[in-house]
Amino acid sequence: MFETLSDRLNDVFQRMGKKGRLSEGDVDEAMREVRRALLEADVNFKVVRDFVAAVRERSIGGEVASALTPAQQVIQIVDDELIKILGSERVPLEIATPPPTIIMLVGLQGSGKTTHASKLANFLKKEGRRPLLVAADIYRPAAIDQLQTLGEQINVPVHAEGTTESPVKIAQNAIKLAKDRGYNPVIIDTAGRLQIDERMMQELEDVTAAVHPTETLLVADAMTGQEAVSVAEEFHRRLTLTGLILTKMDGDARGGAALSIRSVVGVPIKFIGTGERVDALEPFYPDRLASRILGMGDVLTLIERAQSETTEEETQKLQEKMLGGSFNLEDFLSQLQQIKRMGPLSQILEMIPGIGQAVRQQNVQIGDDEFKSVEAMIHSMTFEERRHPEIIKPSRRKRIAAGSGTTQAEVNQLLNQFKQMQKMMEQMGNLGGGKRGGKLRGLLSGNPLGGMNPQELEAMMQGNGGMPALGHGSTAARPPQPARKKANKKKKAKRRR
Repeated sequence: MFETLSDRLNDVFQRMGKKGRLSEGDVDEAMREVRRALLEADVNFKVVRDFVAAVRERSIGGEVASALTPAQQVIQIVDDELIKILGSERVPLEIATPPPTIIMLVGLQGSGKTTHASKLANFLKKEGRRPLLVAADIYRPAAIDQLQTLGEQINVPVHAEGTTESPVKIAQNAIKLAKDRGYNPVIIDTAGRLQIDERMMQELEDVTAAVHPTETLLVADAMTGQEAVSVAEEFHRRLTLTGLILTKMDGDARGGAALSIRSVVGVPIKFIGTGERVDALEPFYPDRLASRILGMGDVLTLIERAQSETTEEETQKLQEKMLGGSFNLEDFLSQLQQIKRMGPLSQILEMIPGIGQAVRQQNVQIGDDEFKSVEAMIHSMTFEERRHPEIIKPSRRKRIAAGSGTTQAEVNQLLNQFKQMQKMMEQMGNLGGGKRGGKLRGLLSGNPLGGMNPQELEAMMQGNGGMPALGHGSTAARPPQPARKKANKKKKAKRRR
């Protein structure tokens, strides 16, 4: 969502980084670019005005003048101010005592209330709770059916009484059921309209007065831009919201709502929807989103996603295979499928510092389809071929290509790239218990950076021939810079002779 804004801000910071010392004029010029970038991203103009003023005031003061690297200090100031706009720190859901905790979801029709009710239930269930979903949207029978279907998918009970009972009575009966059977929390999916009207707001006020929800969360579509801010203001005026769920944060909108809504409305963002899958809901961390916007990735969220998709025992087995040189195509296929479960590949790359922007700058199109041809080729192999790729000769490659709907050249490419990967792992394994070996163990135990900073990781990868590029139509990584320079010198010397 923030790709364009992120690229614009990075361009500004790169130009600043070329200056050894920043004058007041340099800061003003940079702030004009930042202001323009934020307004183009559909950020509320009042938020932009206050943000730019705060950054400028801190940047032209002694805070930057005394810094060894002024450009980096300005980036830090921008990061600090972004975090302030987004809410400074994560605000978790409130817990009611005595139980149950009652969470009422409100919003306009089409914002994703029903879907995100199930996503929230799934999230809380993973935390060890026993949620109960309540179908209180009596005006749209499809919403009741949809919630029941989603409840079955995640194995969470749904309380529904059809379309004849009033939403107030349905909510009261659901809470009584929850107390009797020990369900907690109770998540109420309410009705929405295409636009705010008096009848809808009065109904929501009646439900609020009857059940006294612990949390009243507005589900707002982030792709509606500043309209989401206006909707949030009206709902907050009538219902006193306690939090927000921003949906479609994986979309291609400009993202201004996320940067405006917290500051303008004064209500914390508690969750963000990052996709269509039932597990595509993340707690909102202001510092992590600010880091993504500034192109610094989001390693902590990446770690959490990776750890949620694998057990410690599986990680240990994989570590032993990689370090022992027995990593095969079956293991590789398993890793690909694990990555797919973590979310869209483009999202994952955006979380790795520097990678997302580099991919966009080189105009490389990366999607989940990149995995499909690789998976098809591996599935077309026999178990023996997956475990011992070296036995795959031309006749076998021809059969694999025919069975997977690919070409022999693509099969050759996959096998060559996998061979490079095996070689790199073998070299890493030979490092033993030294500095690199210890960091590799950290890498395999659930930390994508293995305790290293990005520069160390890049240096390690280049020192081992580079990570092979995977996917349809990709090419192997180029040799490290020193090797290319040396090869170029040899070519020039040969020409002179």
